[in-house]
Amino acid sequence: MSNRAVLEVIALTAQDAIAAQAGGADRLELVTDMAADGLTPSRETFREIRDAVSIPLRVMLRLADGFDAGDVEALVAAARGLRAEGADQFVLGFLDAEGHPDLVTVERLVAEIEGCGWTFHRAIDRAADRDALRKQLADLPGLDTYLTAGSATGVDDGMETLLAEAARRGEPGYEPQILVGGGLRLEHLPRLLAAGIDAVHIGGAARPQGWDGPVDAAAVREWRTTLDG
Repeated sequence: MSNRAVLEVIALTAQDAIAAQAGGADRLELVTDMAADGLTPSRETFREIRDAVSIPLRVMLRLADGFDAGDVEALVAAARGLRAEGADQFVLGFLDAEGHPDLVTVERLVAEIEGCGWTFHRAIDRAADRDALRKQLADLPGLDTYLTAGSATGVDDGMETLLAEAARRGEPGYEPQILVGGGLRLEHLPRLLAAGIDAVHIGGAARPQGWDGPVDAAAVREWRTTLDG
């Protein structure tokens, strides 16, 4: 079994997915509407991407910009529909008005996606208390990853938090894999890898033309090569 670092790439289309896989991505995060920082894609988009690639897919469950859950019943219905299409990994995360985890919504969704692995996304970077959030979510089934930059403003400001959390891996609340994303650049990788962080997430870095352009396999390959050292 390979011990190489996980490279997750954001994909909006089947074209993105094919290029990301060709460049060496290990997993895709499927979203739509990056103007809202990534929302739930349609069942049709999921189906097209699933049929186009063989690597694992994590599908965003988020219907509006921000970290308020909004229409919980619509979220549950979206999860149910994606499960019916064969989705078996997800990305989610919601906060209440005080910056605490919205446990009611998260638990509803976790029940709907029973048996699936899932990522708690960058809502952790806007939480009132990161440590408390981790401990509150620690016993939820399927939670295997936190997507985080260590700070709401990105990895530049969050590096020390990321390194400190990596040092606590295995403690209660710190068992899930740290997936670093959000303002991540290639020059950040040596410190992260040296600290034992073994998963990274890229979006814009895989698109030399910006979000209006597709994923570029060569850009993904540069990250793969750097990670493999």
